[in-house]
Amino acid sequence: MRAAERAPILSPEEERSLALRLRDHNDVEAAQQLILSHLRLVISIARGFLGYGLPYADLIQEGNIGLMKAIRHYDPDRGARLMTFAVHWIRSEIQEYIIRNWRIVKLATTKNQRKLFFNLRQMKSDSQTALTEQQAEDIALTLDVKRKEVLEMEERMYGQETSLDTSSANNEDDDNSFTPADWLSRESDEPEAILEEKEQQRLEGEGLHLALQTLDERSRRIIEARYLNMDRNGNAKPITLQELAQEFGVSAERIRQIEKLAIKKMKQALLSAHYTD
Repeated sequence: MRAAERAPILSPEEERSLALRLRDHNDVEAAQQLILSHLRLVISIARGFLGYGLPYADLIQEGNIGLMKAIRHYDPDRGARLMTFAVHWIRSEIQEYIIRNWRIVKLATTKNQRKLFFNLRQMKSDSQTALTEQQAEDIALTLDVKRKEVLEMEERMYGQETSLDTSSANNEDDDNSFTPADWLSRESDEPEAILEEKEQQRLEGEGLHLALQTLDERSRRIIEARYLNMDRNGNAKPITLQELAQEFGVSAERIRQIEKLAIKKMKQALLSAHYTD
């Protein structure tokens, strides 16, 4: 900030001359002078993002990165001053930093969500605990988002934080105590459980194959068409009863009856082979 105060303010002619030196000759010294002369702009923009609980110095640093990117892309022949051109780059870099780091949660992933994220704080009174339905509706209309998105963003931004490592029990030595982090772990994700599941799938696959072999050719064709038919992408694509009826020259109801009997026979075969259905 002291460096920004010491840096001279460039005239339009000086700014253009430095920008041409950078663009045409890749003059690093010219780039440095452009950066120093616009640090005040970065500091001013970063101050507007202090309400998100992130260090001011970090916001300025990210804004400086945006400024450097802007200077690299700036073309003085287009007529706009560097300050006007750089505002978007500085704000964008700071906003990206906030989204990456604020409560370590990516709250805004779409353009409308980002707009909502960075405008909701200004549109909501500091003394207000929660938005009313009408206020949420008004904000949604102003920002062209859904009312539900406004309420969800408010809850995520102002909701009470919970430590993942804090025990829910008063006595940390209690065997029944647990932490929210425990919720993120499932027994089914353990290596032993994964191996057991794969083995079960293998056995079920073998059992299904054996069960299909107990069917006559027509019944097997119907079961495979109804339950095992896949498209090119590997997605289930069952053939309809009407299509099978046309294939075998019978009614759709008859196909349904054959399907029902075939399933019953397969279940019996699976049970006799000590498989579960």
